[in-house]
Amino acid sequence: MRGLLAIGLGCAFSCVLHAQVVDTTVCEILKSPQSFNGKTVRVSGTASAGLDNFVIKGTGCGQAVNAIWLSYPEGAKAKSGPAAMLQLQPAQNFGGTIAAVERSPVTLEKDKNFKQFDSLLSSPYKGGGGMCLGCARYEVSATMVGRLDGAVPGIHRDGTGKIVSIEGFGNLNAYSARLVLQSVSDVTPHEIDYSKTTASTKDDSVQDANGDPVAAAHKAAVAFGAGNLAGDTVERAAAAFGKQGEKNGVVISFGVANEASTRDEGKGSADSPDGVLFNCKFDASRLKGGAETIAITLVGTQIADIRNPGAGNAPATIYERESHAWETATLTAIGGGLKTLRAPGGYLMWNRAWQPEERQKMAEEAFRGFLANEELMTQ
Repeated sequence: MRGLLAIGLGCAFSCVLHAQVVDTTVCEILKSPQSFNGKTVRVSGTASAGLDNFVIKGTGCGQAVNAIWLSYPEGAKAKSGPAAMLQLQPAQNFGGTIAAVERSPVTLEKDKNFKQFDSLLSSPYKGGGGMCLGCARYEVSATMVGRLDGAVPGIHRDGTGKIVSIEGFGNLNAYSARLVLQSVSDVTPHEIDYSKTTASTKDDSVQDANGDPVAAAHKAAVAFGAGNLAGDTVERAAAAFGKQGEKNGVVISFGVANEASTRDEGKGSADSPDGVLFNCKFDASRLKGGAETIAITLVGTQIADIRNPGAGNAPATIYERESHAWETATLTAIGGGLKTLRAPGGYLMWNRAWQPEERQKMAEEAFRGFLANEELMTQ
């Protein structure tokens, strides 16, 4: 009798655990992320690791950012993630509002499905010639289970323009939802097609870069000549990192930014002139041949646009921030003498072979397609 009771209780406990997993979709989560906050969800979708995103894609969700940020539990020591990332955090001297955060722990199942998932997403694209900035070889469709964190993303300011609260996940704190992965199944790779731009880049070679990437960014700005708007734009981005040893609230580290930590949602351990830390992380293994310099100016533009937006520009949308950052990255490539520059998905952002009268049109088309289809942003 006691054996039957134990079996019955075990079955009941198992059923309760199963019931706690909520089956849903990317769009349902993005429609109301806070209603899923703290719940364990199961969602099927396509995972992608680009230059500055690590996401589960949404299609036709109608949001400013149509994706869920993907993270691993702290200590996972996995390989896949964004090649570059900027995350804002309240500094030790932050005077604004900080919401108390409590997160239930997640244990990652590092089985063969996860190892395949992580390996595919961390495989870089290497073909076609020229520089492909943060380009991955695969996207991966899968069924993912994990803890869903929800927020109302944004950088909130008072009447003087001072930042008084920061919410959101992932790059630029722009994501309203984050999935902290527990397990993955039904893993299917999809090799990304770069062939439509290979003909333009096949004869382009990129030499390995040495030295300080910030110094190289300053050099790319100088290449445009004094008083040139393009050069000034690149210089503004490079200058956002400050001088060597300067404590300006910009913190650079290297590695893969793929783990969720509650420490990053509270106050940091350092002060900042405006009470905000700009935590920048670069995966040097995916930023070869001068790509780190271009990534530096992309992130530097985002820092400068947030820190010194200019009159009337503080409420800039995430789409506008990303667009401006990629414009600066492209200018850095031009100033650095690159013949071509590609972005994840194979979008050709710059080609010296374009006729002067068509360059603006071709670049704008590439930016729009990239932001909509790879960054998953609505204008």
